[in-house]
Amino acid sequence: MSLNPVGGPANLSPVKLNPPTFPFFVVRSCEPALFFPFLQNNTMSVHTTLLDFSVDPSAVKNESQVSVVCSNIENVLREYLTNLKTLATIPFETDLLKLYSSDGGVSATLRVFQTGLITLNIEYLKAESQEAQLSFERCKEINRDLTERVVGVQRSQAFVPIKRGTFSRYFPSSDDRLLEYDIDELVFEERTPYQKIQIVHSKSLGNMLVLDDLQNISEADLIYTETLMGRGLEDYKDKEIVILGGGDGALLYELLKEKPKEVIMLEIDEVVMKACAKHMRSICGDVLDSLSGPNYEIIVGDCIKAVEQYIKEGRKFDYVFGDLTDVPLSESPTGELWEFINKILSMSFKILKPGGKFMTHVIGSAAGDALKMYETQLMKVQPPVKFTTSHAFIPSFLEDWVFYQVFFDTKQ
Repeated sequence: MSLNPVGGPANLSPVKLNPPTFPFFVVRSCEPALFFPFLQNNTMSVHTTLLDFSVDPSAVKNESQVSVVCSNIENVLREYLTNLKTLATIPFETDLLKLYSSDGGVSATLRVFQTGLITLNIEYLKAESQEAQLSFERCKEINRDLTERVVGVQRSQAFVPIKRGTFSRYFPSSDDRLLEYDIDELVFEERTPYQKIQIVHSKSLGNMLVLDDLQNISEADLIYTETLMGRGLEDYKDKEIVILGGGDGALLYELLKEKPKEVIMLEIDEVVMKACAKHMRSICGDVLDSLSGPNYEIIVGDCIKAVEQYIKEGRKFDYVFGDLTDVPLSESPTGELWEFINKILSMSFKILKPGGKFMTHVIGSAAGDALKMYETQLMKVQPPVKFTTSHAFIPSFLEDWVFYQVFFDTKQ
């Protein structure tokens, strides 16, 4: 087996595929459901089943051995996938790829690596009202039969089918692990000049705000807001507070319960506020219905410009909340996002009173390197600062999250 310089298959004869043919019509306008009745009133999703197993590398060291392994796997698959057909066989330098089809619009790919790793991916389109062609229990049966009937299998695993379709059920953890949610509805979606905004409904979390495909807050996340503000540990009565970001309104809503003198929220995206005011009222109450109240004001615009103005005016606050972006995963604290984070840190301490605090969320506790980088940046702040941290497991993040409380080091 050989590979060309750019990583594709080499020295192969063209493979002729014979896809099913459909009659074609010329029409002026037509709904897809008229051509494909099964699409009507159905939410469609692609189900992808992944199976991994391994054999001793000595069992797949030449083409003859690989052919035997593939034949054994195909014999098992024929018992589960009706009318299984081989569409293509593609050799690479380090593995062999085979493509199959079967009845019901099912496609499958089998890849046998010289390391002994074997991957099997099975995929098909499914309407919400249809039965799964391959339930997870059925996938586990395939996995068991392959383990028993393919000679030399040392390890195997069948994964819960991945569902891709109308709305995403998958979001990343802070350290880039894939998390699956029980999302059953896309409640709101709009793209603004600043970001993609979605509110989705989770069976266990309620409505959840998602910004640029990252989960931000759900109706089950009061612990996030309370940990960010250090409820019970900080005294906000008669204090002056500014929130950088916070467009979901949850922090503003909870802070106002503490009877502060004034809270100013600086949020750039008004669409986020309007969406949360309508669809996430349980976390923000009515504070987003108006841009001002007896002791609060919401300013729609760039928070950096507003803070620059406060610096010019010499205005100072008891608390500054950074409810903005997470700290990124990166090899070093460089790049546009880190520049933004450092700018926010530097500017925030210019509007803090001597005994004031900068309160912020950072990233999940699993992202240890990112936390160390953030603390390195804190050590560069002038005048010097000190910090404490707190942790909380956030339901919609499905992980432990880290919060920082930063204040002036009065001993230096």
